[in-house]
Amino acid sequence: MTIFERGTPALLADALDRLAEGFGDLPAFDAEIPESDRMAAVLNDVAVRLQDNYPYFHPLYAGQMLKPPHPVARAAYALATWINPNNHALDGGRASTAMEIEAVAEIAAMFGWREHLGHLTGGGTMANLEALWVAGQIQPGKKIVASAQAHYTHERISRVLGLPFEKCPVDRWGRMDCAALEEQVARGGVGCVVATLGTTGVGSVDPLPEILRLRERYGFRVHVDSAYGGYFGLADNLAESARAAFDRIGEADSIVVDPHKHGLQPYGCGCVLFRDRRVGILYQHDSPFTYFSSKELHLGEISLECSRPGAAAVALWATQRLLPLVKGGEFAKNLSASRRAALLLAGRLKADRRFVVPFEPELDIVVWAPRARSASAASAASQWIFDEAAKRQLHLALTRLPTSFYADAWPELERDEEFVLSLRSVLMKPEHEVWMDEIMERLRSVLSLERPHP
Repeated sequence: MTIFERGTPALLADALDRLAEGFGDLPAFDAEIPESDRMAAVLNDVAVRLQDNYPYFHPLYAGQMLKPPHPVARAAYALATWINPNNHALDGGRASTAMEIEAVAEIAAMFGWREHLGHLTGGGTMANLEALWVAGQIQPGKKIVASAQAHYTHERISRVLGLPFEKCPVDRWGRMDCAALEEQVARGGVGCVVATLGTTGVGSVDPLPEILRLRERYGFRVHVDSAYGGYFGLADNLAESARAAFDRIGEADSIVVDPHKHGLQPYGCGCVLFRDRRVGILYQHDSPFTYFSSKELHLGEISLECSRPGAAAVALWATQRLLPLVKGGEFAKNLSASRRAALLLAGRLKADRRFVVPFEPELDIVVWAPRARSASAASAASQWIFDEAAKRQLHLALTRLPTSFYADAWPELERDEEFVLSLRSVLMKPEHEVWMDEIMERLRSVLSLERPHP
């Protein structure tokens, strides 16, 4: 048995023959591979170099948000590279452009949008940049507000765009504090509020219904950054507060989701969507050579990026053809399994007095800390567990959480530092649920060792 599936290369070979049939009327030419006699050695060197990685694809990797692409995505992406389409203009990728439009429409439909403007990007950062750029064009010079737990990219993007930025405090669950938000927007000058539906740190879901209520009163744009959590609207086991947020996501002005996270795609594949198609006029530009082959829409006309890999669109289209984005489908069931795994891990950790879980996971990210006298001692213990678990092929992650997050679950903690270095697990793989016994067994084997006490 191998840890890598090996069936897709054969399927890819058959698909490559089918692809070649579409170009059978071309005169033959020598398609031999230059330096083919040395390729095997080079590829073996690549394989050896790639061994210097954590096993992101394995269920014992329960650290950062790294999820293996679906085999059909890998194969479709590779197949497209024989053509190597560029989805900037139809000249460079007719079929892949059509596939992108179809795949993006399916993502928009997941949020309840039949009419939209959107496209794929190189990732969530570029997608968020476009959304905030549009916000700045519509309300020039006005402030961007995001929660203190929002991704750092929003502050960085605001600086790039020359827009003022302000953080909004969060509650003890890591969600945007809407009372504090109202104070901020009441002072005026806020053009866009970023609601994060699935923070990358702890997986918190901002209270979108309350944010939308404030929009009605104060008139700012609402951008939903669901780069990480966007697909969870399809899950059937969300808590009430998260469900309420995802049920209202279609009322946002713009949405970002990353197919290269829960969408089973290779990096990089982000997606930005706008509810109002008229924002497309903001992208207008002249090009001397790329837009004369067709009167139809060129995706480069509604994107800040120029050249973009058509292979990413092909891979996404193929994956969504195999696994439609519908509630109750296989794709949705896998999301529910990831959340069940997170609830299972959180429950087992809470049942062990040696750990403290500050709050129940809203999606599939669990954060916790080893119980200790003080914040500094807990931080040292977290680092030790992280190091020792990795020696046993259990790969976790670390994150710095405010001690205030532990106020209810850990009132006796001595707050000698502002933050607690905590352990974090992103249980993105549906296999994590069935591997939970093995994960806990390896964690217990770490705890059986003598733990240093500062």
